[in-house]
Formats: sequence, C-alpha cells, structure tokens
Amino acid sequence: MGSKIFRLLLQAVNYSVFMALIWYFSLYPTYRHLDDNQAVLTLAFGHAAKRIAECATRSADELAELAPNMRMAIDCPRERSPLELEISLDDEPVTRLTIDAPGLYQDQGVDVYRDIITEAGRHHLSIWMNDDINIEGPTYRFDKTVNIEPMQRLVVSFDANSGGFSLQ
Repeated sequence: MGSKIFRLLLQAVNYSVFMALIWYFSLYPTYRHLDDNQAVLTLAFGHAAKRIAECATRSADELAELAPNMRMAIDCPRERSPLELEISLDDEPVTRLTIDAPGLYQDQGVDVYRDIITEAGRHHLSIWMNDDINIEGPTYRFDKTVNIEPMQRLVVSFDANSGGFSLQ
C-alpha cells in the first residue's frame, strides 16, 4: 500500500514538472516575426499561363502520314509559357521570378506565394507579369501607391478574368 502511494506521489511530481516546463516554454522566450515598424507584402495566386502556340488544323496529307491512332484534325500543343514576374517597391526591384509550368507536359497552372518583409509606410508598388512567351514585355501591369501600417499584411492577388492584380 505504501509503495502505491509513493508511486502516485512521484507520478504527480513528474507530471507537475512536465506541465511547468510546457507552460514556461509556451510563454517564454517571446517570438516576434516582425519588428515594430515592419509590414508584410504577400503575393498569393494561382494562374495558368497562355499556351506556347495556337492550335493548328492539319491538312489531309499531314493526316495521311500519321498512324491511324494519331490522326486528329486539330493539333493543340499542351505546353504553357513560363510565368515571368517582377515586383518593385519604390522603383527598386524586390523580387524577380521565372516559373515554368508544372506537370508532365508543362501544361498545368502555376501557384505563386511570396512574402516580402518591408518597412511600414507609403510605398509605390509596381508589379508586372508576362504569361505569354510570344509577347515581348508585360502582359499585366499593376502600379499603385499603397500605405502599409506597421505589422500589417497586404495581400496581392491575381485574377485574369477580373482584369489582373488586386489588393486585399
């Protein structure tokens, strides 16, 4: 009977020490991701770039040269253009990305997520993106002066159907 009480007492002490350690490390040391005068600009979106070439109609002679199981009147390449993206704050480049389309045939959409830590305050945000390898220069542009509060997260998203980049 005495050893059972002793064992229960030791278990209570062990659990108390364990819980005290968890309590202490859940509060200390404090962790701060940002300084007091910093903010985060987050770029987050998914986009399928343009195909590298338009669909072409095959002639009767071209179809005759193909094996019977390969005879399709329209030839549409699946590969998509690489996505080129550049972000500038106050006319200074912050991020420049070139992302190839994923997938076995490089035919899937690209998911972009980037966090850019910057000083809080008024900034001129400029974003350009090219999603078509056949066009020189940007296919989408975004220029706007933004005011980012300290410790704020400003999210930039993209939707081609609604005209391009937007802030949230």
